[in-house]
Amino acid sequence: MNIEQFYPLFLKADKVTIDSRKIGKNDIFFAFSGDNFNAATLAEKAIDEGALAVIVEQSEFENKARNIFYVPSTLEFLQQLALHHRSLLKIPFIGLTGSNGKTTTKELIHAVLSEKFNVQYTSGNLNNHIGVPLTILSIKSEHEMAVIEMGANHQKEIEFLCTISKPDFGYITNFGKAHLEGFGGFEGVIKGKSELYTYLKENHQTIVVNENDPIQVEKTEGYSPIITFGKESADYNFEAFSEDHFVGLIYQGEKAVSKLTGEYNFTNLCAAASLGLHFGISFEEIKHAVEQYTPTNMRSQVVKKEERTLVLDTYNANPSSMTASLNNFITFEGSKTIIIGDMLELGAESEKEHQNILNLAQELEFNEIITVGKYFKAINPSDLAFESTAALIEYLQQHKIQSENILLKGSRGIALEKVIEFI
Repeated sequence: MNIEQFYPLFLKADKVTIDSRKIGKNDIFFAFSGDNFNAATLAEKAIDEGALAVIVEQSEFENKARNIFYVPSTLEFLQQLALHHRSLLKIPFIGLTGSNGKTTTKELIHAVLSEKFNVQYTSGNLNNHIGVPLTILSIKSEHEMAVIEMGANHQKEIEFLCTISKPDFGYITNFGKAHLEGFGGFEGVIKGKSELYTYLKENHQTIVVNENDPIQVEKTEGYSPIITFGKESADYNFEAFSEDHFVGLIYQGEKAVSKLTGEYNFTNLCAAASLGLHFGISFEEIKHAVEQYTPTNMRSQVVKKEERTLVLDTYNANPSSMTASLNNFITFEGSKTIIIGDMLELGAESEKEHQNILNLAQELEFNEIITVGKYFKAINPSDLAFESTAALIEYLQQHKIQSENILLKGSRGIALEKVIEFI
């Protein structure tokens, strides 16, 4: 079975999935095999339940008469199918990466562009070597644009994802201290994320540049075409303002306020607005999109619980985003408790970076500092240092937090959202 032979069958499918629990009628199921389970054993069952086709990587499970096809690697076949599909799509692709704010920016860009276009975009956090192909394969003939989020924690990953998604426009949210272990330090982060710039330059595509970010300016100096924001001389100029801790932007005297907290989200709003204006969307429509967008993904999400305000930012954490969150949260009126979880994948920099964050938290003089995870536990002598989320939950069942405002911020692996119901 090769891509050209299979592609007409793909065009008849409703969707592609790798999750056996989500196979619907007329779907194509890619049966990935892992250390503990071989999904190819479910191939016949999937067809019985209405799947259009199944791709397996063990020849003994092949049954061409039932549209169960063998390939040497389900992953490579998925990626090659996505590449073939992408090569036939004539709509603009916007590629997005960065250390912080990728998903929020992707959501905002989608919201803004959807005011005028039928936009397909990365669902959830499907931004890796499997998620990007799945997103591309979800693009149908009715879609007019695509927004593709690309994540990475090692060199060459963004480069590879660009070869599949082939972005026509690209934006790097920022360069921060994330995945230092995999990238080999901060300079490695810059190099790895800049692989998006390299692809765009080599293919004469458009780069979106925040002119207030010196690294973005340096990396794109002298290049054209670009779309700029951030300074008076930029293509699009916005002013920041806040209203009840929600960040907003002003364009030519008109205001739009989001449901996002934190000044750090201002540039995310600017990037989305700039792309919207570039594609002919009025600021009135952009304002509508910004004000209607409600974060529900534990990123800069503000939740009212009884008489208290909770800021949920528990999807990810690194030194850059943690610093920004703490500096934003200290501006809230009233008493403040922070619950901060370990920042993972920092490698040799881990102890130093956790100490820096703990020092910052103490300097800002929050009413209460609660830490969760072994890295913070090792440096925090306080009685409010917990080894795990489970240990904190046990504590919260006996001790109620009294503060009017509570911040929860930590890496995905710490799963701080589990404590919300005990607050």
